[in-house]
Amino acid sequence: MAGTDAGALPGASLDPVIHPLPRLRICALLDPVTEEEFGALRELLGVSDSALSKQLAALSDADYTGQRRAIRGGRSRVWVRLTPQGRRAFRAHVAALTELAAIHPPGSAQHTNKE
Repeated sequence: MAGTDAGALPGASLDPVIHPLPRLRICALLDPVTEEEFGALRELLGVSDSALSKQLAALSDADYTGQRRAIRGGRSRVWVRLTPQGRRAFRAHVAALTELAAIHPPGSAQHTNKE
């Protein structure tokens, strides 16, 4: 993802791959850890195997996630991780969201509801 221009609009650097909420949640769960087991990630997100697989495929196509397969307890398991590129993209996306949210913070004159 490219750096932010000084003249760029706030939020202009939002990552369209990460921005959909399911993918944003996946990245948020993977960012603080080295990797997470697929089943645990599915449970944390409260989604089906197919829904998680679909979102991981989109992240993987952008080289934002990787997988490791291994046998544990006699069963095949899959561990998911953010790639270094994915971690950088997620953190840049969060920074862009933070910048966008700071334009009119709650309580500012522009943010108050008019009745």
